[in-house]
Amino acid sequence: MKPSINQPPGTEIVSPPQTRMAGQSKAPQKRAPNERARIAVPDFRNLGVVGRILVVVNLLVFATFLIRTDTLSRAGHDWFLMVGRIQIPLLVAALVMYRLGSWLTRLTWRELSVMTVCLALLVTVFAHGFGMLPGSRDAHIRHLAWAAVAALLVVAYFRWRQIEQTPALDEARILALTARIRPHFFFNSLNGVLGVIRSDPKRAEQALESLAELFRELMKDNRDLVTLCDEIELCNRYLELERLRLGDRLRVNWELKYAPLNAKVPPLMLQPLIENAVYHGIEPSAEPGTIHIGIVRKGRMLEIGISNPVPRGSRRSSGNKMALNNIRERLALFFDLEAVLTTEEREGEFRVRIRMPLRKEDK
Repeated sequence: MKPSINQPPGTEIVSPPQTRMAGQSKAPQKRAPNERARIAVPDFRNLGVVGRILVVVNLLVFATFLIRTDTLSRAGHDWFLMVGRIQIPLLVAALVMYRLGSWLTRLTWRELSVMTVCLALLVTVFAHGFGMLPGSRDAHIRHLAWAAVAALLVVAYFRWRQIEQTPALDEARILALTARIRPHFFFNSLNGVLGVIRSDPKRAEQALESLAELFRELMKDNRDLVTLCDEIELCNRYLELERLRLGDRLRVNWELKYAPLNAKVPPLMLQPLIENAVYHGIEPSAEPGTIHIGIVRKGRMLEIGISNPVPRGSRRSSGNKMALNNIRERLALFFDLEAVLTTEEREGEFRVRIRMPLRKEDK
């Protein structure tokens, strides 16, 4: 790359990787033939996953009951008898899968199927050995066969559900990219850089590096969880850019004393919330304002709180709701029913609370 005529001496220009000519579009990437085989195994430590196991198996019990029942006179008795026989082995199997959740996530679908069938057969044999032995040998074999088929159907259900979720993850990523960085932020950041490029070139150079890093993170394939430390660093880069145009009006108070920095969180979760706080709480007011960000571990849960002042007469609410709904949807995709996002406006502050399972980075 040829240096610019007006380039200061000693300045090195680094060209971005994979640069394309203007107007040249990137060829769409083809999906690999075995992409479906790499679909992630669900996290059985998630209470939503465990709940679905219980629901699916009980639905299979109900379907089996309807097929076997010849008369309705003893339907109630037979139903309670069948349900009573299946619940204890089912709860034991679900508890074992919950305890083995971190190990199960590393298995392939074929290995998970084999392991689940073996677990179902083992639990059934133990149940028969502890007073639930059927009346005949044929009934014993039928119970084992039913347990194996039920285990395979549960795995098949979760595989189907994960496949169905894959387009939702793609859609959530697109929504994240479009809702995270508004056009006004990009242009205001560039204007902020232009405002200090003559008076403080070093600061302008750092701001451009932060802007490039921010957009590099936004353009990643954000399907996997990231560490809380990386998410905080990304937010600090964003805040430095906002300080270029807001100056001393923007104040941020981080409370990270009890924050597990190696915790895994959804990517681009904090930055849009902080951007909302800046856009709705700091920018409309001529007075300085403080954004409070607190992150703390409480048992096996991670709690995040963000609050910003609410200027009088502020009506910027539609974009706020869009971003909050976007994050709420992505939390559900990553953590199912265990993650909760709530909002409230009280005492002149708008507060966002996130409660999610604590997942730590594997060492």
